[in-house]
Amino acid sequence: MENPVDEISGVIHSLTQDPTPQQMGTIENYFTPNATFTHPFCRTLTSNSKTQIIYIYRWYKIMSPNIDITIKSVAFDKQNLTLYVSISQVFKLFIIPFYKAPVSLVTLLQLERRDKKYYIANQNDLYQTDEFVKFVAPWGGALLVQLWQLMATLFCVLGVWLLWPLGVLFDLVVRPEGTQKVVGGRGKAKELEQEIRES
Repeated sequence: MENPVDEISGVIHSLTQDPTPQQMGTIENYFTPNATFTHPFCRTLTSNSKTQIIYIYRWYKIMSPNIDITIKSVAFDKQNLTLYVSISQVFKLFIIPFYKAPVSLVTLLQLERRDKKYYIANQNDLYQTDEFVKFVAPWGGALLVQLWQLMATLFCVLGVWLLWPLGVLFDLVVRPEGTQKVVGGRGKAKELEQEIRES
């Protein structure tokens, strides 16, 4: 890629929607020979990883031959050669008729620059838990994860409410090296403590 921000959308659409020969050509043209791939359900090993990526994408196409995919945003950290791509897709498993899994993810692409072009050295697909569970628990899995997350949030609130003196003590006693005291910070902290106690 000469311009990753402009070209990555076409690369992703080719990887997920094109027939196998074009898909394989895209991997050959845009990934480094030792590129790695990480997903909640699979990852490449260290040797011959580009071939593994080809197999991963071929299996992806077999599992869901028709994928609706939208690139929502792209951000490029040129200094660190990192591309962030926000994606939404509708994954349709051929083995489960009429089921569609609308999922969102952020794909983190680590790039390498060679001969004035950018190549993908690492692809890391980042899904929230309630998103990737849709692949393995089609009906109700995401709801169960969301209920678990709500319970965990309630536990956080209850824990703070019950153990707020420990939080204050830790703030006063345990101060990481290199942190600076914020002017007016203690007054703000006391206001926050009071709000927590009153809630």
